[in-house]
Amino acid sequence: MRHGPIPGARGRVRPLTLLGDTVLREPCREVTGFGPELAGLVEDLFATMYAARGVGLAANQIGEPLRVFVYDCPDDEDVRHLGHVVNPRLVETDGVVVSGPEGCLSLPGLEAGTERYDHAVVEGFTADGEPVTVHGTGFFARCLQHECDHLEGRLYVDHLTGWRRRRVERQAARADWSRR
Repeated sequence: MRHGPIPGARGRVRPLTLLGDTVLREPCREVTGFGPELAGLVEDLFATMYAARGVGLAANQIGEPLRVFVYDCPDDEDVRHLGHVVNPRLVETDGVVVSGPEGCLSLPGLEAGTERYDHAVVEGFTADGEPVTVHGTGFFARCLQHECDHLEGRLYVDHLTGWRRRRVERQAARADWSRR
């Protein structure tokens, strides 16, 4: 049984920023105002993430250079994790480093084997200003690390080396959405 409104139901779907847009490569600003405007941004993030069929979305992926991300992501045991974090800090990554397929809504249709820790802890706040700590394992840990990277101006391709990186760069350059 669901309590409260469905995340994103009141939000509007916004255009995604794509590889090549400078907002994706700059560290995002801390959120200082917790109020209706922030709540609206979180709603828009959920609406956009669901429309794009993603499992996570950072604010800079819709052109807002603020430290906020949303997620609706399963872990490796298929347990659903749903929420958002404002001013997140990745405070812990540990466990086993796993190479797994990783994609990004800002690089539509592309993915590559990317190494991430299989455990991550993020601390931050809700849109209401309440402290929150999020623990992730497996695929959900990958999601948390990916979204925190976005807020620092990093993309999953920055973790790639050698042929994997060259392949994704070639595919991106040929993609119909590419701005190059």
